[in-house]
Amino acid sequence: MDFGYDGASCNAALHALVAMEVHVLDAPESSVGSTSEIDYRFSRRDFAMISGLRFCGPHLTLTVILSTHIQIISAALPKQLPKERGKETVRADRQTRDITMATVDTVLTTLDSSKTQWYHYKAVIISGMGFFTDAYDLFCVSLITKLLGRIYYHVPGSSKPGVLPPHVAAAINGVALCGTLLGQLFFGLLGDRLGRKKVYGITLFLMALCSIASGLSFSSSPKSVMTTLCFFRFWLGFGIGGDYPLSATIMAEYANKKTRGSFIAAVFAMQGFGIIGGGLVGMGISGLFRALYNAPVYSVDPVGSTPPEADYVWRIILMLGALPAVLSYYWRMKMPETARYTALVAKNTEQARKDMEKVLNVEIQVKKTAQNNLAQKNKPFGLFSREFILRHGLHLLGTASAWFFVDIAYYSQNLFQKRNLQRRRWLPPAKSMSALDEVFKISFSQFLIAFFGTVPGYWFTVLLIDRIGRFLIQSLGFLFMTVFMFALAIPYQHWLLNKTGFLIMYGLTFFFANFGPNSTTFIVPAEIFPARLRSTCHGISAAAGKAGAIVGAFGFLYAAQNQDKTKTDAGYPAGIGIRNSLFILGGINLLGFACTFLVPEANGKSLEEMSRDNEDEDQQEQEPRNVEAV
Repeated sequence: MDFGYDGASCNAALHALVAMEVHVLDAPESSVGSTSEIDYRFSRRDFAMISGLRFCGPHLTLTVILSTHIQIISAALPKQLPKERGKETVRADRQTRDITMATVDTVLTTLDSSKTQWYHYKAVIISGMGFFTDAYDLFCVSLITKLLGRIYYHVPGSSKPGVLPPHVAAAINGVALCGTLLGQLFFGLLGDRLGRKKVYGITLFLMALCSIASGLSFSSSPKSVMTTLCFFRFWLGFGIGGDYPLSATIMAEYANKKTRGSFIAAVFAMQGFGIIGGGLVGMGISGLFRALYNAPVYSVDPVGSTPPEADYVWRIILMLGALPAVLSYYWRMKMPETARYTALVAKNTEQARKDMEKVLNVEIQVKKTAQNNLAQKNKPFGLFSREFILRHGLHLLGTASAWFFVDIAYYSQNLFQKRNLQRRRWLPPAKSMSALDEVFKISFSQFLIAFFGTVPGYWFTVLLIDRIGRFLIQSLGFLFMTVFMFALAIPYQHWLLNKTGFLIMYGLTFFFANFGPNSTTFIVPAEIFPARLRSTCHGISAAAGKAGAIVGAFGFLYAAQNQDKTKTDAGYPAGIGIRNSLFILGGINLLGFACTFLVPEANGKSLEEMSRDNEDEDQQEQEPRNVEAV
């Protein structure tokens, strides 16, 4: 209402103010809320009018009267407004809570239903480069152990090249695995306590630093070189161990439920390229030095067969393992925290929504507020609590035991594959080669087995895991590994004469390990446990696997020795032989097959459904989540 400065206008203003005063003072408390805000705005306009009326000389008395009414109204309004504003604040707070609840469900639904985008592939590459480094660093040691024996443990006058003493070989092969086991437990727990992103860069930095340091030594004596190598390889393994639970968990929490298995498998499949990369680097470096420093075979010149420059070869091979880690470090640090951790564990739903809008390039809108929410429905229970044992005890036993058994078989085959290849004459006798020739041929053999057996198995898993499921791939993988190991062991003498057939059969065991339990044991633990314990449980399962790898590395390094003491490798006692070792490994695979039945099928289900994060004690069904992503 706009009043002028004439008498009629002032009289109209007086009547209006009197009416408003009566309404405010006499209205029941319940009705004030519907009109007080309008009346309050009206009185503010009247105050502005009064400031103009004070110049109206002829109507000064009327101005005083109007001012008095305004003071009465302004004194009455504050007594009514706080009650109304309090009600509005309560309603606003309740609405904010409901929107926050809905935001958690909105983010989770958006993640589960989002289409595959460039960011998913980017996450696979960033996470996968860590596994490329893992595999390169863990398996390249098999390329250089023979060279280390020739350089540092040569026995003058011996008819055979020098070899690493058993305790040294066991330490070099096993110390990185011990570090990996501890790193999986430590960083797995840290990933749930501090967040995936905060510790993700630490593991990569540690891997890069220790890869470089592994190629250094404090002196030239064999003892100091091996001690230095083992020290840094332990911490290298510690960093590698952290990459297992963090990479799997991050990829699982980013991916949608339809393609989640393929993306996690693709991260793990980078191991195959790491093994291939190790073979290529070994061939490249040894081939370059062989061309530059041509050396005779050992049987012709035992000392000259190992040129002094060969000492650089193993160092360069180890140090190049830092390159992929360094190249991917920046992009790994730029990755945001996963929305599931931010929303469900850190309880910051708004930040989770913002991160996902940026990452997935969508606008997340809440269409209808939810009255229940995963973050509220869950009553957190601790690791190994009664509730955890009831819900996930058998699942953790299944994932850990299956990983333990498959790694016994997998790592034992990798670590004594040189002996297998030599026995089948795929590799010439050591005395018929120079040191650099031996590195080149071992690298070439590893490359062939990885290229034709290891890598195809990984990518068959990537293509088929979301179509046929985890259970079928893992169970069939264990069964076929058993079949091919028995097929190698039973007609053992036949394969001594048929080296091509042996290589094919040997490669098939690797194929069904990777198109089987070696891949699925990495994938499943990231899918079936609650968000607040996901990284920890994956670390426990992975650590059980590395315990199996240690058994394979240490145990079968000795067990696979010839039963005839005169035919064993230098320094080793008589063992049970490769044939009997293959029989034992076949039986171990059968135990892994039995453990597969303890693990649920996660194909096509959300992480919350598998982990039962969408349940509480009284309500077993999740309420609908009404959201819209634009």
